[in-house]
Amino acid sequence: MTIPAGSMTKAELVEEVSRVSELTKKHSEVIVDTVFKSIIDALHRGEKIELRGFGSFRLRKREPRKGRNPKTGDKVDVPPKKVPYFKPGKELKDLINRTEAEPVPAPSPVATLPSSDSAAV
Repeated sequence: MTIPAGSMTKAELVEEVSRVSELTKKHSEVIVDTVFKSIIDALHRGEKIELRGFGSFRLRKREPRKGRNPKTGDKVDVPPKKVPYFKPGKELKDLINRTEAEPVPAPSPVATLPSSDSAAV
């Protein structure tokens, strides 16, 4: 199995959502934007996002360190920062690593989202 070159853009993702859900591209774009914004907002609040069967998003803290300017070689202080981290779930790993002869399972039905006080879906 060869992995195709290239990547999926946001516009292509919106197109796919529109095709599969039979919604307009505008409605699909609102859905995709809302999902991304919800993930970003939850991470900003320091929450972990768990998408069962897909994976989880969380923040990792990077400690301050001494770095080096590659152009001049001077030492510089690199401040502490938070970086987003994605950990794929077991089902996603299994789907990615399946053989080409295996059928792709149908997507699970869309579930209603829990109340806003929970980030897990």
